[in-house]
Amino acid sequence: MRHSIFETAWLAIVLPIVWGGCTHPGLQTRPVLSHRIDDPGADLRIADSALSGGNIDLAATLYEKVLNAHPDALAARLGLGDVYYRSGNLARARVLYSQAAEQAPTQPGARLGLARVALRQRRLDDAVRQYRELLAEQPGNPLAAEGLGAALDMEGRHADAQAVYRDALLAHPDEQGLRVNLGLSLVLSNRSREGVNVLLDVAGLPDAPWQARQSLAFAYGVLGNVDSAKRILSSELPPSAVADNLRVYQAVRAKLASRNPAQTPPTASGARPDVARPGPRAEK
Repeated sequence: MRHSIFETAWLAIVLPIVWGGCTHPGLQTRPVLSHRIDDPGADLRIADSALSGGNIDLAATLYEKVLNAHPDALAARLGLGDVYYRSGNLARARVLYSQAAEQAPTQPGARLGLARVALRQRRLDDAVRQYRELLAEQPGNPLAAEGLGAALDMEGRHADAQAVYRDALLAHPDEQGLRVNLGLSLVLSNRSREGVNVLLDVAGLPDAPWQARQSLAFAYGVLGNVDSAKRILSSELPPSAVADNLRVYQAVRAKLASRNPAQTPPTASGARPDVARPGPRAEK
């Protein structure tokens, strides 16, 4: 596959940032003790909180409980779709999002879900089309812009992707996901120094997620600054995972070099230090 190395890198690094996605060894729903009062609103709130906190099994149990009692509960169907998406069961997630889209055609959550499943399944033409339709209806939607940019990057259309990110950032200058995607896109288009500097501005914020630092490590690795990449990774990952990541970075660096030897990723001597100055949001 022409862009297999870039698709692998993008799926491993960008998608968790855009969607909070992660793999899960399999859902284990459990019976929920019955309550004398049926309160689907409370169950949905607990399920949403559980999903945000990474407790996928509890979230699945509660969403299914609500959906079994209230088959038309759109929020429960969307939530269960998110559960299956995050657990890696993309076929089941697609079914649930499709049902939600039929139930509420104007609901953006269902259509975003279908688009992100298409992206994860590498049905890139479908993903681009769906994200463009969403952006046409909701110009500047940051989630749709992040997804469209990721799909374009996976197709190797980095300049187009960067234009999408920059346009969306005009409306949402503090959106971390857009900035992280822009930085990674610059790295993948052989503009590693620029990518590092964009990512530094995000990773240095006090509320920066771990994924932003992971992306910065990726950028340093592709730039050839193995020490900085290793230092960032070692703060959060075991040695075996650090070694695995560094091998991926080297593979991407080699692929970039072979694709255009005249623009081999330079060493990191021209990049800023790997401790960022606080960005505008950090001073608030």
